Amino acid sequence: MKKSTSQTIVFITGAFVSNKCWDEWKIFFENRGYKTLAPAWPEKDAPSCTLRQSHPNGAIASLRLANLTDYFAEIVKQLPEKPILIGHSMGGLITQLLLQRDLASAGIAIHSLQPQGVFTFKFSFYKAGWGPLGFFTSTKKSFLMSFSQWQYAFTNGMPFEEQKVAYYRFLVPESKLAVRDAITKVAHVDFNKPHAPLLFVSGSTDNFIPASLNYSNYKKYQHSGSITDYKEFEGRNHFVLGQPTWEEDATYIADWLERQ
Repeated sequence: MKKSTSQTIVFITGAFVSNKCWDEWKIFFENRGYKTLAPAWPEKDAPSCTLRQSHPNGAIASLRLANLTDYFAEIVKQLPEKPILIGHSMGGLITQLLLQRDLASAGIAIHSLQPQGVFTFKFSFYKAGWGPLGFFTSTKKSFLMSFSQWQYAFTNGMPFEEQKVAYYRFLVPESKLAVRDAITKVAHVDFNKPHAPLLFVSGSTDNFIPASLNYSNYKKYQHSGSITDYKEFEGRNHFVLGQPTWEEDATYIADWLERQ
């Protein structure tokens, strides 16, 4: 992809974590000549420890996927040209939703939360997601992942100390409603519609968003005139952005962008 002097990458953070998870990715892509933005979600522009201390946080609990998508759409619209979007998890889903609004020059969906109508039968997906969905609990209270839930859903396979450091550095309270919205029409993607180049990235050991779910998401896209690609990395869990292998993933994405 030919970069202009104003080519910008907007990183879209997923649920449960701070936008600080993109710090090293921002530096990597800035060294490649891009400008970068990694906006915090509404109500989350504070250190992770401060946000955890605010739990249960009613303002965070009230966040909805539709509002988040519109929030990032407004950020994108303020830029001088269509940016590249790189989103993780729910940020990957938002990337897909913004691409169908024709608001990006390219999109990368990293371990993307599934749009409406895309399913998996893998047990790990339901085990990892049951707590965040918060059924039979008040939606007026935010959800805060326990360390054991974090170990299973995000950092499985990593050494204990690395899991603990990541938990305290990045974990934030989350809205149960925003997570539930992924199964509603708010998360609808028109898979037949033309779109900018889109790359799906998945990980073989992700319990939260299994690679098979990402592949099903990718295969739903039907427009023959649009570029849709898929890459599965071995050994990547849902904490893919912070694993020691993150730079290999970022390099693959940067090279893919250069080919578009």
